[in-house]
This record gives sequence, structure tokens and C-alpha cells, in this order.
Amino acid sequence: MQGLLGFLRSLGAARLAAMVAVTVALVGFFAFIIMRVTAPQMTTLFTDLSYEDSSAIIKDLERQSIPYEMRNDGAVLLVPKDKVTRLRMKLAESGLPKGGGVGYEIFDKSDALGATSFVQNINHLRALEGELARTIRAIDRVQFARVHLVLPERPLFSRETPEPSASIVLRVRGALEPAQVRAIRHLAASAVNGLKPQRVSIVDERGNLLANGAAEGTIDGISSEERRIGFERRLRDQVEAIVSSVVGSGRARVQLAADFDYNKITQTSDQYDPESRVVRSSQSREESSQTADSRDNQVTVNNELPGAQRQDGQPAATPKDLSKKTEEIVNYEISRTTKTEVIEAGRVNRISVAVLVDGVYGKNERGDVTYQPRSKDDLDRIAALVRSAIGFDQKRGDQVEVVNLRFADGPMELPLAEPAGLLGKFQFTKDDIMSAIELAVMAFLGIVVLLFVVRPLVKRILSPEAIAAALPAPATPAVAGPSDSTAVALPGTMPTNLIDVAQVQGQVHAQSVHRVGELVDRNPSETVSIIRQWLSEPATP
Repeated sequence: MQGLLGFLRSLGAARLAAMVAVTVALVGFFAFIIMRVTAPQMTTLFTDLSYEDSSAIIKDLERQSIPYEMRNDGAVLLVPKDKVTRLRMKLAESGLPKGGGVGYEIFDKSDALGATSFVQNINHLRALEGELARTIRAIDRVQFARVHLVLPERPLFSRETPEPSASIVLRVRGALEPAQVRAIRHLAASAVNGLKPQRVSIVDERGNLLANGAAEGTIDGISSEERRIGFERRLRDQVEAIVSSVVGSGRARVQLAADFDYNKITQTSDQYDPESRVVRSSQSREESSQTADSRDNQVTVNNELPGAQRQDGQPAATPKDLSKKTEEIVNYEISRTTKTEVIEAGRVNRISVAVLVDGVYGKNERGDVTYQPRSKDDLDRIAALVRSAIGFDQKRGDQVEVVNLRFADGPMELPLAEPAGLLGKFQFTKDDIMSAIELAVMAFLGIVVLLFVVRPLVKRILSPEAIAAALPAPATPAVAGPSDSTAVALPGTMPTNLIDVAQVQGQVHAQSVHRVGELVDRNPSETVSIIRQWLSEPATP
């Protein structure tokens, strides 16, 4: 201990302070690296949480002693990556997150025995609004949803029932597409009995009216402009996909215009078939009349009897005139076909397509990029594909133009193929790559600190000059040797005074050190005993 204390006193206060500071810095640096490497990788548990849900989830995590991080004022919670799946299932079992609204769980803890019908109706309305809001929030780009339902009751002695209505307030990321707005309206209408999509109004957080019911000039809630744009986009995507598969990705530009007729026409026509007849009714009538002799024109009962005899005993006179008439009426039903056609609005009158394709690129013998236009046969084949894709109809005046011109941006780079073999089997995610980069940077910093800070410091402290300056100078009697100017201590005859090596200068110093090294190599055990004796003796002031 005396030797250690003497060594420390010989270093000085400034050197000791520097060593302590470097040691503390190294310990802190390596502790940070170890903690950073061993810390669990955090990933998102839930996002867009309300304060109520965030508080309940944090309380559950603290009860399970699971580390977590909060961001965006508690709206985002991060937990260790290896526990995300289990935590989501565990929280789902507890009904978390609730989504900031009340759903059908409102009936789980309610006292149904003492609740009035008014309270039950209000709870049912709240539950229905909460469930609809949760379902709408599941749609992409929707961060928050609030639903208000109006379900009127039919008044007494009234034949008509008022129609229900709904209003929805959304907070979205970016902007919703028209198709998504229509989907939300139909979703709400399908969930409420008697609610029509036209009775659902949608407003975003900035006060923009996204849907206010079916306006004039719409078909099934879709405006004429939206219908035309959707039709053109669909055909353009089809044409561009089939052309790009031939000329290459990004080597084709397609523009399509469609002319629609939004007039609604109703036509009714009757057709008669004279060859097809059916007897509907038949009526026959037969009449006969006769005229008697003028001499016996008295009207008596005897004269009117058939075969009657006259009063004088002669037979009755026969009539002079006899007429007979037959009439028959037949009614026929002729087959008739009544045809009513309703031509809905939105008919396509004409389609015009313009396709611009790039040429073929290659490399010459010197490695330069060369351009070659496409042949007429290739353009004709591409035009035939385009006609088939759009349903070309020459009678309605459709037009298709395919033109080959060189693009100004030059050939595009082909996408890199996925690595095959062993590299293709390792599917590294973004988190894995970032973790590997972080570990590599920390390892590099550790190596730099070891090489450029720790190593020079240790080398300087353990150098022979530093040891010789720190230890007391021994002195021994001189022993004649090959050179009179050199004096060393022989083993076994070491006096009490030791040799002061620090005072030897110049050539004498070098020779003495060389001589001592030779003696140490020849007598290692004696050298060890001498050093031990030096360490055991008390330090001289």
C-alpha cells in the first residue's frame, strides 16, 4: 500500500484528476452503449388514443410492470416489440381501447329494472352512435368520427312516419375520395332502420361539407362529373396497363376523353301481328217470316191453330210468301306486344383515346445509348389492343390514335431484381436495418475510444520512464566489469543502498540499461527477488 500511495503521490494532482475524469467518462460511455444495446426495441401499440383510453391503458401497463413510452401527449403509446401482440390481445379482452365513445357496453352495467323507457331509448341511441363512430374510424385516413342520429317517432293518429336522418363529423388525414364519402354514407344508412343515404350529411373538421344528400343532376347519389371522371380513369388505367406491358413501364402516356349523354328517355311501342288471330266471341241470329191468304185474314183462334179447319169444313189456306234470315257475328283478338324502354342517363356517345409511346433504346459498340423508332406494325398492334380494351365502336364515332415519339426524359431505369439465394431468404425490415446501423455506429465509437483514448493513456502510464520516475532511486556498490564506467549490483551481494538509475545520462545511461537487461535475462529469479525487496522497503522522503 505504501508503494501504491507513493506511486499515486508521484503522479501529481493534475494527472490524477485527468485519470479520474477519463475513467468516469469511459464508464459512462460504455454504460450508455450497454444500456442502448440491451434496451428493448420499442414499437407502436396504439395510435390516436383519447385521454380516457390512454389513461386506462397506461394504468394496465403499470400494473403489469411493462415499460412504455408516450408521444403526442399520450395519443401514441410505444411498448417493447416482442410484447405488442400479447398486449393487444390482453387489452382487447378488457375492452380497450374503447375509442372515446360509448358502445353497446353501456347496457352491461346499467340497472334495467329501475330504468324508464326514456332512459332505455337514450342509451340505445348513444350505443348506436358510438358503434357507428368506431366502425367509421376503422376506415383509412379517418382519425376521429362523431355521429348524431335523429330517430323520430310517429305521432299518434298519424299515417306517415318521419324519416330518420344522420350527421357525421370527421377528422381526416389529407382528403377523402368521393368513393370513401359515399361508402361512409351507405354504411350509416345500412346500420339504421329506415335511414336513406340521401339523409346523411358529412362534414370534416374544417367545416367543409363533404355530403349533403343527393343533389340535382345525380344518379344514385353520384354526380355526372364524378361518373365521367371515374369512367375515364378506369379506361385510362386499363389502356395504360396493357400498353406498358408491351413498351415498358413509364414508356407510354395515355389520355382518354368520353362524351356522355345524361338525358333520360322513356319509349313505349305497340306491335300487332295480323297472322296470329284468336276467336274472342261469336254470335249467331236466325229470323223467318211468312204471309197468309188475303181471303182469310181474320184473326181467330181456329185460324191460328196448326192444321186448323175453316168454318165451312175446308182446310186453312197456306201462306203465299215465306222469308228466312240468318246473321252471325264473330270477334277475333289480334296479338299485340307492348314494349316500354327506359334509357337511363349516362350513355356513352363517343370515346377518344390518344396514346403516346416511346421508341426502343439500345447500346452501340461503344456503349452509347441509341434510339430507334417503333415500326408501323408495332403501332398497329398496339392500336388494336387499345380498341379491344375500350370497346371500340365505329358507329358512334370512337377514335384511337397511337403515335410514336421520343420522350424528353430518356430511358427509365428498370427496377432492380430481388436478390436470389441466401440474400433473398433474409427479409430485413426497416427496424432491423436501423438497429443494425445503430449497433455498427456504437461499435465503431467504442473501438475509436479504445484505440485513441484508452490505449495511449495506458501506454503512457505503464511506460518505463513513468515507472522509473514514480519509484525511489536505489543505489548499490559498484562492481568491476568490462567497463569501469558501468556499475551494477550482483545477485546475492545486494547492499542496503540501491542504484539510482535516473541520474545516468547520455551514453552511460544507454549502456547501463543494456547491461541491466542482459543481467535480467541471465538471472530472472534473482531479478524478481530484488524487485520484491524494493517493493517491501519503506519509501524514502
